Amino acid sequence: MALRLPKAELPAELAENMIKQLGMVPENVEVLWHSPQAARDNLEFGAKVGAWGAVAPDLRSFAHMAVAAQVGCSWCLDVGYFQAQNENLDLNKASQVPRWRETDVFTELERGVMGYAEAMTDTPPTVTDEQHASLLRRLGAPAMVELTAFVAYVNLATRANVANGVTSQGFSDSCEIPLAERPAASSAGAGTGAGTAT
Repeated sequence: MALRLPKAELPAELAENMIKQLGMVPENVEVLWHSPQAARDNLEFGAKVGAWGAVAPDLRSFAHMAVAAQVGCSWCLDVGYFQAQNENLDLNKASQVPRWRETDVFTELERGVMGYAEAMTDTPPTVTDEQHASLLRRLGAPAMVELTAFVAYVNLATRANVANGVTSQGFSDSCEIPLAERPAASSAGAGTGAGTAT
């Protein structure tokens, strides 16, 4: 897939800040910069979402990557895995998110969060009362509200990237453990079963 919009030139200071943060300028920001207001608002909201603290960083990361794998956003998987490394998360687990149903490295809570993220991502969403209640019992109301809003935001970002033709830039090439591939047999809608936390 190729970019469906050419890259727009970012202000020098913004580009420099992103290079300091990530090592390169994210292509999705360059594409969005055709509307600087939309790009700025997106960056600002993304920063606010990233600052929420009721959900543990590993659960948030796994939810993000589960959505990205389901939607098919290779850019989000790439940068999500890179950020997991930068946040000192368990890379063995993070590398396995695209095939979380087929591996035994995740706890029941982690599996529940990823199943919930996928169920929210289904069209239409397939979240069940039991699935929501199970996570609510284990996480509490503030974290449940944040997790739900976070997954909704990630859906916005991943779907915009895919629609704009933005793909992996190689952020995660520095990670020692290769990122697993999503099994071809996995399908949207599978998030309502095996991923339900108990």
